[in-house]
Amino acid sequence: MQVFHHWTGLDGSARGASVAMGNFDGLHLGHRAVIDMARRSDAPLGVITFEPHPREFFFPDAAPFRLMNAQARAHRLDMLGVERLYELPFDSTLSQLSARDFAVQVLHDGLGIRHVVIGADFCFGKGRTGTAADLQALGSELGFDVTVADLVAQGGEVFSSTAIRAALTEGDPRRAARMLGHWHRIEGPVLHGEKRGRALGYPTANMSIDGLHPPRFGVYAVLVDVLDGPHTGRYQGVASMGVRPMFGVNSPNLETFLFDFKGDLYGARLSVALVEHLRDEVAYAGVDKLIAQMNADSLQARAVLTAL
Repeated sequence: MQVFHHWTGLDGSARGASVAMGNFDGLHLGHRAVIDMARRSDAPLGVITFEPHPREFFFPDAAPFRLMNAQARAHRLDMLGVERLYELPFDSTLSQLSARDFAVQVLHDGLGIRHVVIGADFCFGKGRTGTAADLQALGSELGFDVTVADLVAQGGEVFSSTAIRAALTEGDPRRAARMLGHWHRIEGPVLHGEKRGRALGYPTANMSIDGLHPPRFGVYAVLVDVLDGPHTGRYQGVASMGVRPMFGVNSPNLETFLFDFKGDLYGARLSVALVEHLRDEVAYAGVDKLIAQMNADSLQARAVLTAL
């Protein structure tokens, strides 16, 4: 997959794609439907998205809300067969373009798109004044096709990033997965921690969740993909999401213990899929009680994952 971080000065080989356009946070089944509608036999498949997320640009002090970071989104788009990712910088320049200027300068003059697919609720241009109908009219004028995809729903619930965040906050990753079409994943490098787990007999791979919407804190049964390094592959495991209340640590992170694994994962990139929330965080009275609970958590996680 080719990745472009601008819309100006592109040569002809980077232009003329059929694109899906949106923020695509989480890449749920509704997003997948938009992308699938952009597939054409006569043009490369592209995606136009924005980095940072416009909400982060306008509200930099707001609580973290993203389901995935830019690298995880690019990884999944590549897996979906997207050939060109236009990850446009959402900055003061882009945010000030009117709906017409965005269509003319970015879509027509810059990217030279042949076809664009958007969701029915897509808005664009300064102040979010441009609607799906406006883009259809502008596309007709400028010479590119516009398709508006209906929102995807099941059982009366519209699949949306907001609904997925709510499911994760409630500790229900299976409901989130039904909307996503895949397990919700935390992806990133393994960081050096304080190595308490090793002393307890449970060495863990520590990952930051900075900038991401925090799922319900607690212990999860997980599936782990090691994406690079000498130990690439899929493993089962158990993970703790939260602030480690026994040890007075206040910065949330994800600590994952891989079953039946021996090796060094520092610096490797992991993708940790949350399968089932087993219990909430608890501050135990002593280390022995904590170890006993970790043993029980591991047995329960193995049972859950074996039953998948």
